Amino acid sequence: MTYTLATTVSLPWAEALERTREALAAQGFGILTEINIRSTFEAKLGADAADAVGDYIILGACNPSLASRALAAEPEMGALLPCNVVVRRNRDAEATTVEAIDPQAMVQLSGAPAVKEVADDAGTRLRKALASLGGATA
Repeated sequence: MTYTLATTVSLPWAEALERTREALAAQGFGILTEINIRSTFEAKLGADAADAVGDYIILGACNPSLASRALAAEPEMGALLPCNVVVRRNRDAEATTVEAIDPQAMVQLSGAPAVKEVADDAGTRLRKALASLGGATA
């Protein structure tokens, strides 16, 4: 089972990151957290580890309405929130990859019909956000 929705865009790193934030916002997602893996690796593991991972940011995206519905259906779903969206690019890459957790992974963990409804809605929104970046979707 594939557990991510992904697209590859021929955009410079900074532009891909900014456009991803904008695309998520257009679909009702706010960014609650931002984890810079490259800078964390550099600080904790050194420059070689940072270079090996390349530019790599994890955006913790949340649509409050969807999160509220998921938590009302099954409070344990909070362990899967926010939706992680990764923007990454290796040093020698010519394109940037943007990938998000496929909300259908939540459905695999829950039998609640309300969770499936939320996952369907979230999946539609994330697919639209990724499609708006104009890349090749995988």
